[in-house]
Amino acid sequence: MTSRAFSWRDGLAYGLLGLPLAFVALPLYVILPNHYAREFGVPLATLGLVLLGARVLDAVIDPLIGRLTDRLFSHSTRAVLALGAMAAAALAAGFALLFFPPAREPQALLLWASLMLVLTYTAYSVLSVAHQSWGAMLGGDELQRSRIVSWREGLGLAGVLTASVLPALLGLGATALAFAALLVLAWLAWTQARPPVPQPDALPASLWLPFSRPRFRRLLAVFILNGIASAVPATLVLFFVQDRLQAPRQMEPAFLGSYFLSAALSMPLWLRAVRRFGLARCWLAGMVLAMAVFIWATRLGTGDAWPFLMVCVLSGLALGTDLALPGALLAGVIADAGDRGQAEGAYFGWWNFATKLNLALAAGLALPLLGLLGYTPGNRSESALQVLVLAYCLLPCALKLLAAGTLYMTHVRTGAPS
Repeated sequence: MTSRAFSWRDGLAYGLLGLPLAFVALPLYVILPNHYAREFGVPLATLGLVLLGARVLDAVIDPLIGRLTDRLFSHSTRAVLALGAMAAAALAAGFALLFFPPAREPQALLLWASLMLVLTYTAYSVLSVAHQSWGAMLGGDELQRSRIVSWREGLGLAGVLTASVLPALLGLGATALAFAALLVLAWLAWTQARPPVPQPDALPASLWLPFSRPRFRRLLAVFILNGIASAVPATLVLFFVQDRLQAPRQMEPAFLGSYFLSAALSMPLWLRAVRRFGLARCWLAGMVLAMAVFIWATRLGTGDAWPFLMVCVLSGLALGTDLALPGALLAGVIADAGDRGQAEGAYFGWWNFATKLNLALAAGLALPLLGLLGYTPGNRSESALQVLVLAYCLLPCALKLLAAGTLYMTHVRTGAPS
C-alpha cells in the first residue's frame, strides 16, 4: 500500500458498497413479514421460524466464507472482485424474488421464501466479509483505520435511511430495481478502490486462528457484550414508544431517523477525537454516553415524545463509536498479530458471526424476559411498564457496564496498542 493519506475519493470508492449492503437489512426485517402476511396470508409465527432458520444458517457459514475469502485474497484481488460480482448478482436477484414470488400456494410459497432467504443472506455475507477484509488489509495508523471503517459504516447508515423511505415512496418493484442499480454502482466503485496488499505466498489461515490470539478473544468479548447491549433497545424501542411514552405513531419515523442520522453525523467528530485520545478511549466514551442517556430515559413517561427525541439523538451519537471504532480496533489486532494480508477473512468471518449472534441473543434475552415478568404489548399497567423500562433502559446499561469494564481493563488501563 502506498503511504499517501486515505482521501475522500478512496473512502467513497471503497465505502460505497456499505450503502446497498445496509439497504437490504431493513426491508427484510421490517417489510418482508408484513408483505407476506398481508399479500399472501402467511402466519407471522410461521414466517418468523423461516426467517430465524435462514439467519442461523447464515451466521454458521460466515467463518467458512471467511476462509474462502482468504484463499481468494492469496490468489489475487481480482478473484475477490469476481466473487463480489457474482454475490452482488445473487443478492439483487434473491431480494427481488423474495418480494415477487412465482408461487402463491402456502407450502410452495414458504419453500420459495426459505430458498430465497438462504440465497440472499449467503450472498450478503460473502460481500460483507470480502468487503470488510479488504478494508482491514489497507492498514494504516489508528486514524486511518477508523477513517476507512467510518466511510463504510457512514454510507451504510445512508443505506438504512434510504431503505426506510424508498418502499413507501416508490413501491417494492422500484425499490428492488434501485437496490440492483446501487449494487452495480457500488461494485464498479469497489473495482476502483485502493487495492490492499495480500501476501500471495502465504497459506490461507486456519479457521480457528483468530482464537489463538489473546487480544482477539478479549476484543470479541467486549464486542459481544456491547453488541447485545445495543441490540436490546433496538428490539424494544417501538414497545417503549407506544406503551411507555404513548407517542403519536407519526413520530416513530422521526425517532428512528434522528437516531441513525445522529450516528452518521457524529462520525467525523469521533474521528477527530480518535486523533487525540485513541480508539479504545473513544469507544469507552461512547459506552459511557449511552449508559447516561438510557438512565435518563428511565425518567420519561406518557407524553414525553420530544425529550425522547433527544434520547434518540444522543444515543445515536454514542452509536457512532459502535459503528466506526470496533472494526478499526480489529484491524489493528490483525496487523499486530502478524496476520495482515493472509487472515482477514477468518477474523471477519467470526466477527460477523458474533454480530448476528448479538441480534439473536438480544431477542432471546429481552422478549422472554418481558413475557416472564408480565409485560405484553398494549399492557399499560404500572407494573408492566416498570418491566418494560427495566428491559429497555436498565438491562442495556448493565450489559454496557460489563463491556466498558472489560474494555477498560484489557485496552485502556493496560495501554494495549489499538
